[in-house]
Amino acid sequence: MSAAWLTELLRRDGFRWKRTRQPSAQGRPCPPAGRTGPAGGHTAARLEAFAGTRDLIFLDESGFAPTMPTGYTWSRTGQRAVVPREDTKGRRVNVLGALITGTASDLVWEHTPGEIDAAVRLEFVCSKLAGLPGGAAALSLAADGTGTALPVWRRSRPCTVVLDNASAHVAKAFKGRRDQLAKIGVDLFYLPPRSPELNDIERIWRSAKYEDYPQRAHTSTEAIADAVDKALTRQQTRIRRSTENFTKAA
Repeated sequence: MSAAWLTELLRRDGFRWKRTRQPSAQGRPCPPAGRTGPAGGHTAARLEAFAGTRDLIFLDESGFAPTMPTGYTWSRTGQRAVVPREDTKGRRVNVLGALITGTASDLVWEHTPGEIDAAVRLEFVCSKLAGLPGGAAALSLAADGTGTALPVWRRSRPCTVVLDNASAHVAKAFKGRRDQLAKIGVDLFYLPPRSPELNDIERIWRSAKYEDYPQRAHTSTEAIADAVDKALTRQQTRIRRSTENFTKAA
């Protein structure tokens, strides 16, 4: 059955596509409009990424609550579907993700019910993005060869990690290792303040939350984590297929 015919049957049976509601939702002011325009600082890195000489990686964190913002669904004419509101205290799942763009586009992530601080970010960059054996604990040795007879360790292909100015990103425990990261082939690029539209992974978060996260309320952190993995896996599959199709077409 095609989507168009299913839509027609639902309309004939008295259903309409409309926004859901939450019984105790509080109104929120709209966020201020962000800056527009190209991110000139990483345009060169983007060109290198599509040439296959560098990886361009967009890093960011997002949170998934037991009750997500209301979306749209089918409901009877004159009625509106209600999404239950769950208690959010201590039940939020935080996700740290990286969108890799270029000739080998991909999406990698990890989630935790706890805080994603500077140390967690550094470990994520070293282990999952750089592929550094030993992770963040081996960063100093890999960068300068101290205590070993081995040459400086470097990533197989250099990368530029694009990130915003969140407190954890500019903390000494993370930004203070910038020179060491550069020596192993990981360059950090900080976006201008209040410029979320320049971080490409923001569209991944939005699409995952509104398109691939159909159940809007969950009763446990385990259920939230499972829903997050399923939503981001769908995003990852699309990204990889797009890369394969583009390569075949080229």
